Amino acid sequence: MHFNALQHQSDEGWANVILVARSLLTQLLTTDLPAPSDPILPILDTNELQSLQVKIMPDDHPRDPVSILQQAMTLFDYHIHHTHPHSFAYIPACPSPIARLGDLLTSLYNVNVANWDSSSGPSEVEKAMIHWLGSQLELPDSVGGCFVSGGSMANMTAIVAARDEKLQPLQRANATIYMSDQTHLSVMKALHIAGFMDYQVHKIPTDDNCRMDMDILRHAINTDRLFGRVPFLLIANCGSTNTGSIDPLHELADITRDEGLWLHVDGAYGASIALSNKHRHLVDGIGRADSVSWDGHKWLFQTYDCGIVLTRHVSSLARSFSFDAEYITHPLEPQATTNFYKLSPELSRPARAMSLWLTIKVLGRRRVGEMIDQGFLLACTADRSIRQCKNWIIPVPTVASIVVFRYAPPGFSEEELDSLNGAISQRLVAENITSILTTQIRGRTTLRMCAINPAVQPETISEVISRVDKVAQAEASKVKKTYPKMSNGLCSPLPSCCVVEAPDHA
Repeated sequence: MHFNALQHQSDEGWANVILVARSLLTQLLTTDLPAPSDPILPILDTNELQSLQVKIMPDDHPRDPVSILQQAMTLFDYHIHHTHPHSFAYIPACPSPIARLGDLLTSLYNVNVANWDSSSGPSEVEKAMIHWLGSQLELPDSVGGCFVSGGSMANMTAIVAARDEKLQPLQRANATIYMSDQTHLSVMKALHIAGFMDYQVHKIPTDDNCRMDMDILRHAINTDRLFGRVPFLLIANCGSTNTGSIDPLHELADITRDEGLWLHVDGAYGASIALSNKHRHLVDGIGRADSVSWDGHKWLFQTYDCGIVLTRHVSSLARSFSFDAEYITHPLEPQATTNFYKLSPELSRPARAMSLWLTIKVLGRRRVGEMIDQGFLLACTADRSIRQCKNWIIPVPTVASIVVFRYAPPGFSEEELDSLNGAISQRLVAENITSILTTQIRGRTTLRMCAINPAVQPETISEVISRVDKVAQAEASKVKKTYPKMSNGLCSPLPSCCVVEAPDHA
């Protein structure tokens, strides 16, 4: 008996679903930015679900698909709108329209890219994209890897491969890992999953630019060897989430070469700079890494989820993840092909590479590079606009598209300034001015913005900073001043990436 999941629906009812979906597709593929007055970060009040005519729990019996689709659209509205022109929280995912379309195609075709003979077309695309992305980082022609869900899975995949390549089983308990105090939390998660304990991890302090301190690193490695420990893995940042800082990649590569360590570069955000037309030099040395993690859904304008892990030691991935079973056969595949389930923790794998392939093929590498360069211009515009306002500190130089800044008018203690900057962020979000959130820089609360939306123009950035300054002044006037005067810090020097030609519209 043929079973139709929608057999209770008339042809007319399903036609209505198609009409609604068609309208929704047109809306989602539009290139227009949301209006500045549109909500940036709407928060769902679960007590309002009834008034929204949304019932969360599933039903026992069929319901009208148009009605349920409309409920889904209502629920999807409650999320941070990364494409909003005033959205600068986290590292915004600003997918291009072609990436959205690619994601839709991937879902509709529903291919499992596990082994070649069941997905030969998408498998060949993934293989080609791994080699193309590796070439952009100047990794060797032997580069291998796979697409994964994101930076968290990419870091974990690389860490497991490094563990199995560098350590004998009995060495694992005595092994040591090195990273900076700016390393992403996903790395600690990955190390935990891979079986390492906190005491095996050395968090190396960073310098004034939030880059790993080389002298402290060398001392830590030497000390560990003296005590009989087994240094085996160094994790570098190529664009830290906190500040965008990039560790000295060539120096780190020299150290790992001399010490026999595996160098993993977390480039989830910053590896995309390799495609920049103007700032490629900032990531020189990344091609010397043993492995790199990279997120397409950050600065390559893809939808979630699109992560990549690349390595010069593809045999290491195979050693860690190549398992077989009698129910997985390959009757049709040729010799010398790639079965990605043997290089990845996942067996069920969507065709993640297709969307990025479509994007690069349609836009071209140079256009994607221009879109990345726009992020640099926006961040530099923010940096300069902040410097033109009074009582602001930029504690770390702006390197890429992330700017950190702290409001520090005289007469406030450091603790009061922490509270003040937190209040500024809360008001900016509450009044729908901008989604600029806070972070911690050297223990102090600081505002942080990440500007990578290529559709945003510099004048919008200047307007946002002006409004941020007005909110800061208003919030400061509400806070009791406990000290008549304080010694304010100074802005860091104007970063070289901000020395750019003035845009035509400036």
